[in-house]
Amino acid sequence: MNVANFRSLSDTQTFSLVKSKSDELVTLNTFKVKAANEFELLRSAAIYGPNASGKSNFLRALKTMKRIVLESAANQQRGDLLPVTPFRLSPDTRQAPSEFEVTFVVGGVRYQYGFSATSQQVYEEWLLAYPKGRAQRWFTRVWVEEKERFEWELGNSLTGEKQLWQRSTRDNALFLSTAVQLNSEQLRPVFDWFKTTLRLANVGGWSPSFSASLCENDEKSKVMEFLHAADIHIDDILVETKSFGPDDLPSDMPDALRDVVIEEMKGKKTLDIKTVHKDSDGKAVTFDFDEESDGTRKLFSFAGPWIDALKNGYVLFIDELHDNLHPRLVRFLVELFNNPETNPKNAQLVFTTHETSILNQEVFRRDQVWFCEKNKAQATEMYPLTDFSPRKGRENLELAYLSGRYGALPFVKKMRPTV
Repeated sequence: MNVANFRSLSDTQTFSLVKSKSDELVTLNTFKVKAANEFELLRSAAIYGPNASGKSNFLRALKTMKRIVLESAANQQRGDLLPVTPFRLSPDTRQAPSEFEVTFVVGGVRYQYGFSATSQQVYEEWLLAYPKGRAQRWFTRVWVEEKERFEWELGNSLTGEKQLWQRSTRDNALFLSTAVQLNSEQLRPVFDWFKTTLRLANVGGWSPSFSASLCENDEKSKVMEFLHAADIHIDDILVETKSFGPDDLPSDMPDALRDVVIEEMKGKKTLDIKTVHKDSDGKAVTFDFDEESDGTRKLFSFAGPWIDALKNGYVLFIDELHDNLHPRLVRFLVELFNNPETNPKNAQLVFTTHETSILNQEVFRRDQVWFCEKNKAQATEMYPLTDFSPRKGRENLELAYLSGRYGALPFVKKMRPTV
């Protein structure tokens, strides 16, 4: 993925899950892609860096790209603003477009798709496909300022009502999104990768509702297996679907906010989750979900998306995976991806973290570790561990990182004594 001029990311920053030539952990942490030109990818990657270094902004860039792909044609009107924020600490970038590009594989075909845009409009958009190994340029559009219009190139490899899709594409919408909305079957796999395969979560992770929904059907046993494997001693999960009522809201919620929530939730269903533990006599005792620890609730919320991703080969991006989780649980979650037995569909995991106990060569290949820090211009820079050529199997990555060898550490200063 390439990102430029988005929030704290000023110059183009590149992140890759392509395997290097090294053969470390090759049978576990990597997999081969069956495409025209066979290559190998990584099952996971970790991104380290101090607070406010821009790790979250990298994930926000991908989330913004996904949102624009899914919503620019279907949910926006002419004149609506796009959710794009440029790097604002330089006069050269404040009015310039932000740029996003992702390369991925669907159905054995590699696609390279990207666009640049300001909050007012799209400036460029392009899609290359590699169905036979060589690049086919399916479409390109470029905004020409002097002419105040786009110049288009619709390749011969792109089939369908191309002229109709072109005429129907607004300045603040993507051609990809518009064409799929107008029934382009050829472009649908690209759109569906963003819609279905790409999954993103913020610092708080996911809500427990998806995991709870799995407990309502035949996959409850998988959720329980996941929790037990993580040493969470819950004997059963009870889920009840009920209509939302004002009594479901906290009593101390402000009246104005309470009224808004009640109006939005009117007529909707909610899930009431309860956990079951056995007492010393072996009898079942039921607890409200909120009575469980923060870590238990978070791990339960992760269970559904983890099971779903591993089952379907999805790509997960998660901010601060370590939050409220013991280091051994973080390793447990990562190793479910770094193992072909638990990850037969080659799902991929990318996460930001401060958890350094997993920063070792038993868990990660050297090309699976990335760093993030800000330069003197307060712009985010991303770079891989491989830039430092650490010794294979010998260098203590955690110690080297915490000692400052790789950068991406906070510079903590002493404060003046209080008077």
